[in-house]
Amino acid sequence: MAKLLVVDDEKNLRLVVQKELTRQGHEVECAEDGEAAWSILEERDFDVILCDINMPRLDGIGLLRRTRERSQNPPEVIMLTGQATVETAVEAMKLGAYDYLTKPYRIGELSALVGAAADKQQLKNENVKLRAQIARTRTQLPEIVADSPQMKDVLRLVRRVGPSDTSVLITGESGVGKELVAQAIHRLSARSDKPFIDLNCAALQDTLLESELFGHEAGAFSGARSRKLGLFEIADGGTIFLDEVMEMPMQLQSKLLRALETRSFFRVGGVKKVEVDVRLIAATNRDKEQAMADGVFRSDLLYRINSFEINIPPLRERREDIEPLARFLLHDLAGNNEPELNPAAIDAIVAFDWSGNVRQLRNCLERAMLLCDNGVITPRELPPEVAYRIPATSVSISSNSSAASTVPSSFHNAVPTNLREVERQQIINALEKTGWHRGRTAEMLGISPSTLYRRLREYGLDAR
Repeated sequence: MAKLLVVDDEKNLRLVVQKELTRQGHEVECAEDGEAAWSILEERDFDVILCDINMPRLDGIGLLRRTRERSQNPPEVIMLTGQATVETAVEAMKLGAYDYLTKPYRIGELSALVGAAADKQQLKNENVKLRAQIARTRTQLPEIVADSPQMKDVLRLVRRVGPSDTSVLITGESGVGKELVAQAIHRLSARSDKPFIDLNCAALQDTLLESELFGHEAGAFSGARSRKLGLFEIADGGTIFLDEVMEMPMQLQSKLLRALETRSFFRVGGVKKVEVDVRLIAATNRDKEQAMADGVFRSDLLYRINSFEINIPPLRERREDIEPLARFLLHDLAGNNEPELNPAAIDAIVAFDWSGNVRQLRNCLERAMLLCDNGVITPRELPPEVAYRIPATSVSISSNSSAASTVPSSFHNAVPTNLREVERQQIINALEKTGWHRGRTAEMLGISPSTLYRRLREYGLDAR
């Protein structure tokens, strides 16, 4: 259904058009001339105007010109006349008329034109709304819980470095929210209306990473049937975020350094230099000094990307954030139907040392939300290691042990003999759920892909 305004000084024709278009489901109003139509347009919005050209007081061309001059998102206008000339048609189209019909016309022809014009107007309205929404989000930081002094200091640094073009290195353990901070820096920059492109350097094979970053030409290697633009090229004018940057192979680090220094590169198999203007934000959970000492990361590249460092402390060092973060995550997961956390569950969550940080906390709460009854999360719905603080050392649990007496019977057969076996079993369960897709498995477990690969090797699970 579209909102239509029929403007014509012929009363009988107005009524016929109104009746037919109303029968087709449109909402139709009428006006006898341009001035009357303009009075209606000042009070209400319409999708399409059907407008005669020759009318008293204000003609169709004058009304068309006025709607274009005084409205930010004017309706589509279809011009109708019994005295068609090439000059009036050209003038109307130059002023922005959607189309032009000569009297007498068929209702079917008019109906099809109205439907197409209404569709175009709807797309314009949606575009305006989306632009307004994007403009609002660009001026706002993403939702970052910062009740602790450490996170307030992180946000202070973000606000300082955001408006600049400085390269930023974000450090911290896996799952602390490095990508969220990178997005906040991008939104505060002058590049906020340009692309924000992210890539996890540990998630791709070494042979594919260069092509993903810099693109390739047709025939550069087997299977390269056409040119592909790399992420650096796609991010031109915006920001590229390289997560797990220290997992990048050594041979590619030199090309990255060259691209950052010269703001140009060659596609794989290409001979034409591609120039780009990109801001780099990188992140790592590795120790920088150790990575350089081990020879896995170039020191000159580190100095280039580490113009400004922001370290995000783990959750266990900012326990003031755990409870508000848990409530925020529950609302994000469940919306207005979020369950409550009872005091015992809150105490258990705050006391736990979250090795996987926010990602692990989110997975824990998602599990608890599915298990809880009556909209209340208790320690019973939390994982055993969170609810009952199983120590890191091996703990035997048997039906007659004192430890078993503190654990509900539902966990007696579920908890293996030590935490390594717990971890191994959780990895196997996650692999089975994802069909042994390692990327989705790492996301489900709340760990980085590189950490998952190391665990798979340790437990002999690297082959299916």
